[in-house]
Amino acid sequence: MTDTFKPLSADRQAHAEGVIWDDLANVVRWTDIATSRLFAYDPATGHVAEAKLPARVCCFALTHEKGVLLLALEKQVARYDTRDGTLQVLEDIEPDILGTRANDGRCDRGGNLVFGTLNEAGPEKVASFWRYTHDGRLHRLALPKAAITNSICFSPDGGTMYFTDSPTAQIMACDYDAASGEVDRIRVFTELRKGMEPDGSTVDAEGFLWNAEWGASRVVRYTPDGRVDTTIELPARQPSCVTFAGPGLDRMVVTSAFKYIDEAVLEDEPLNGAIFIGTPPRGRGLPEARYGRGVGA
Repeated sequence: MTDTFKPLSADRQAHAEGVIWDDLANVVRWTDIATSRLFAYDPATGHVAEAKLPARVCCFALTHEKGVLLLALEKQVARYDTRDGTLQVLEDIEPDILGTRANDGRCDRGGNLVFGTLNEAGPEKVASFWRYTHDGRLHRLALPKAAITNSICFSPDGGTMYFTDSPTAQIMACDYDAASGEVDRIRVFTELRKGMEPDGSTVDAEGFLWNAEWGASRVVRYTPDGRVDTTIELPARQPSCVTFAGPGLDRMVVTSAFKYIDEAVLEDEPLNGAIFIGTPPRGRGLPEARYGRGVGA
């Protein structure tokens, strides 16, 4: 599958993550956490725009206002207007835990931002999964503590949430209520090969989960019951997140990272850190859920 996925630009990112298709602006957006930058790729022109933020952007969500994003910065939730660069801090994240920062996240089907944190200070499971509601309240989900939260996504009907503590090499699932944030029936969805770590995920229109496997140089599509369905091999060791893109949501974009890879390896493998775009062999995406209730909701 590798030859069908090509870098969308010559740039390489240290730690690209959080890629999503913005169907109001018709651009692909992602963050490079390591350099505190947000990117937007216009497939119609091939142009990649970037913006520098005052803190690391760990994940973000679209809103119902074109060009306005909800950011999970290192230790804060903030509103960011890409049109004029204004940033408004809304809430602190785990201010009493100095070693954590925000990590993976996305909106549930009810318009709430669900995200997790990670422990930068060590392997201890002190990180949590959080929910910033569409009316501006932050509360912790009743999910197990983790070291590195990832793979947050939702079934097409919104009733199942997927998530992981990456070092466990397991993607988990639970019943999820978008109205209340209640979770139930926490269970193992699938297990990866030993030494592989599940990173960012998305769910397609058929309810299949696509996961970027950090350390495995591949993206894997899993059936709704957790079996491997399709594998896309990539010439990058650390795929980090995946999304469907384009007006038909039939294209796919995969971020990767060169952080943690030796310089000698990077010289021999120059596509580490590339942002890949291509057409998957199967599957079509769902529109990305937006933060807030929206017009008429």
